[in-house]
Amino acid sequence: MMISVDTLINSPIEKVWQHWTSPESITKWNQASDDWHCPLATNDLILGGSFCYTMAAIDGSDSFDFTGIYTKIEPQKLIETTLTDGRKVSVEFEKVDDDNTIVTENFETEETNSIDQQRTGWQAILDNFKKYCEGQK
Repeated sequence: MMISVDTLINSPIEKVWQHWTSPESITKWNQASDDWHCPLATNDLILGGSFCYTMAAIDGSDSFDFTGIYTKIEPQKLIETTLTDGRKVSVEFEKVDDDNTIVTENFETEETNSIDQQRTGWQAILDNFKKYCEGQK
């Protein structure tokens, strides 16, 4: 099953793209709640390149690596990946005007968490991304 989440970001597409793909930026926004963080991010943004984002509870009680391979890249338009577990993810970047961008993530669900939990978690991360981008003007 495929789920979509999206947000309108008050920031130019060039900056949105940069913050989405820069490991330095990723570590600042890539968490679903305030008790988690992303202490490490690597990103080889080329076709066949890989990414790895370490997601960790701030109290040290849990952590995991979110990893995958890039299968399609259209700068400032589209990123498609296959996660390590085989699920497909696409991220679309749509320029609304010079100051606004829509980001839409489409992802295949996994079996462990409910669909509502997955949608809520992915949306929370995307909302953190929006907040980070809009604060970087």
